[in-house]
Formats: sequence, structure tokens, C-alpha cells
Amino acid sequence: MTRVVAVRHGETDWNRNGRMQGWAPTKLNETGREQAEGAGQWLADQYDIDTVYASDLDRTEETAELVLDAFDADFDVTYEPHWRERDIGVYQGFEYHEVQERFPKFSLGDAAYEAAMAVPEGGESLRDLADRVTERLDQVVADHAGETVLLVTHGGPLHVMLGYAKGLPLHEGLKQHHQDNCGVNELVAEDGELRVVRENERVWLE
Repeated sequence: MTRVVAVRHGETDWNRNGRMQGWAPTKLNETGREQAEGAGQWLADQYDIDTVYASDLDRTEETAELVLDAFDADFDVTYEPHWRERDIGVYQGFEYHEVQERFPKFSLGDAAYEAAMAVPEGGESLRDLADRVTERLDQVVADHAGETVLLVTHGGPLHVMLGYAKGLPLHEGLKQHHQDNCGVNELVAEDGELRVVRENERVWLE
């Protein structure tokens, strides 16, 4: 049995202000750092981690470092672009409500779920996001059979992964899930099947 313990990054000021981050080099704010430290303490108590992967964006790198400070072990983290948030191109930095009102085709609301192939200028479609995340997830599970893998990533990839494990169509997987900053998820791969055993658990102290 292989476990993938997947965690969203801690809060940034853009999260707090409702701005779309995409691939922006945003940093954790004080709350985000506290969330990452608290999640790390909980994870260190719950899991024996063998391998660590993370998105190579600033906010996930910072989260991974703070989480791993709680472990009595040294990990060589593999930072990869596969785990990045959706590249939203020219809409990066816009507030969610503004994109939904002015550019509904590319918002993260219902219209975007119905138009998964739509590509914002300079960005990628939701289908592109889903393909790169699920292909890499399958490879990591195959490469680390029997291990517990820690993954630090973003809301979009986590929505994709949860929907994928549940066998949902892409638009349903995106619509049905929510991820808090530093929410913890666990996916288990066994006998060729992937299933969700933990979903968006808030494990840090408020």
C-alpha cells in the first residue's frame, strides 16, 4: 500500500485578499507560517514519511520547509513544476469576483468548470492542469510503492487529485471540493486502485 499525504500551502496575503495567484511568487504571511508549523507538528506525530515532493513555487517551498522542521529527519525535497497551481496567465493578480464578473469564461466559478478546455492568454486550461497533475501522481505512486509520500501543493491540484481518486469527471471534481490553507489529505493506492481516506482536515491550532 502506498500513501500520498497531500497538503495545501499556508496562507498568503493574496489568499486573504481573494486574489488569483496562479504562478505568482507570493510568500506566506504570518498566519500561513503558523499554519505550516502547526501542520508539520501534527504530520510528524501521525506519519512516518519516506519521500517528499512539492510544487516549486515560493509559497509551497516555504510551506514544505516549515512543515519538515517538525520532523526528526532530513529530507531531500523534490521540487517540481508538475504540482504547480493552474497558470492563469494574464488574469494573475485579479480578484476572484472581478474575473467572474468580467471574464466568466476563465473564472474559477461554474463557467470555468463547464469550459475546461478554455485557455487564458499566457496560461493553461483546467484540462492541462489535470493532465499534468494526474500523470505525475500515477508515476509517483508507481515509483514509491509501499512508501508514504508527503506532497505540498495547491488548491487546484488537490481538487484534481481528489476528483481523480473518486472517479469523478473533471468539472465535478473541481466543483465538489474545497481546500483550506494547510488542509491535509490522504490518498491510498492499493491493488491498482486509488482512494481518499482523509480530506481537507484542518490540523493546526487556530
